[in-house]
Amino acid sequence: MSVKRVRWVAVFVAGLSWACNRGDGAGDAPSVALVLKTLNSPFFIELEAGARQAADSLGIELVVQAPDREIDVERQMQIIENLLQTGIDVLTLTPSGSREIVSAIAEANQAGVPVVIVDTRADAQALAEAEATIATFIGSDNVDGGRIAGRFVAEALGGQGRVAVVEGIPGHETGDSRLRGFREVIAEHPGISIVASQTANWERDQAFNVTQNMLQSHSDLQAIFAANDMMALGAVEAIAAAGRTGDVLVVGFDALDEARQAIREGRMAATIAQHPRDMGRLAIESAWSILQGDTVPAEQPVGIELVTE
Repeated sequence: MSVKRVRWVAVFVAGLSWACNRGDGAGDAPSVALVLKTLNSPFFIELEAGARQAADSLGIELVVQAPDREIDVERQMQIIENLLQTGIDVLTLTPSGSREIVSAIAEANQAGVPVVIVDTRADAQALAEAEATIATFIGSDNVDGGRIAGRFVAEALGGQGRVAVVEGIPGHETGDSRLRGFREVIAEHPGISIVASQTANWERDQAFNVTQNMLQSHSDLQAIFAANDMMALGAVEAIAAAGRTGDVLVVGFDALDEARQAIREGRMAATIAQHPRDMGRLAIESAWSILQGDTVPAEQPVGIELVTE
């Protein structure tokens, strides 16, 4: 019997064992872990809220843990290893590193724990190489979100201008996909140049510093696309500090409440909404379906939309 077949049998047996225990009067609630990139981001706080609401309605014991910083992949892997030792029934996960996290997914497979991936994809090639599997992916089309941002910037500039990009973590699937979509659209407009592109690792303070440097190096900068709203808000603060509010349009991603407020006040031009509460809800509902022995779709897309004034 192949290794992959053994893993699938382990998952089936684990689910069958859980179902039998639920039927024998023990009354124990299933335990589902939600491992996020961080709990210090409004986006993931919203995702957790959606997950908790679904868990409460389904009678699931939800365990939520995360590293302090989104870039701490090693800590996230340690959290997963510790949770697997506690005997969780399903692991739901937003990977901090698309390739790095695959070894932890493989450990979950070996323990017979189904894995639901949320928001950020695990690297498909790394999964295949490790013979690791996931039950479903729940998230937005980040490439298309980047395209939407690119079309907004191109239209706002009238097809002519100088643009900068504030990137997320290098090699991270979510940020890379958003940037790919954005650059794809900008490339269709030869009158628009991307004059600077630099990482701020998803963090507001880093984005403030990065944007300050960009503004000093490119005094004629007209627009900035930041791969998430926390970095966009850092860019907005740097633009204000330089006395250029209103001169440089900023587009973010995530539609956080603070970003929406900045748009209403004219300090930010636009953001892309992802609906993290829906992601959290779908993650727990999928975990429940798996534990019931039901089939879940390989992918479950969550809609995105442009938010402007």
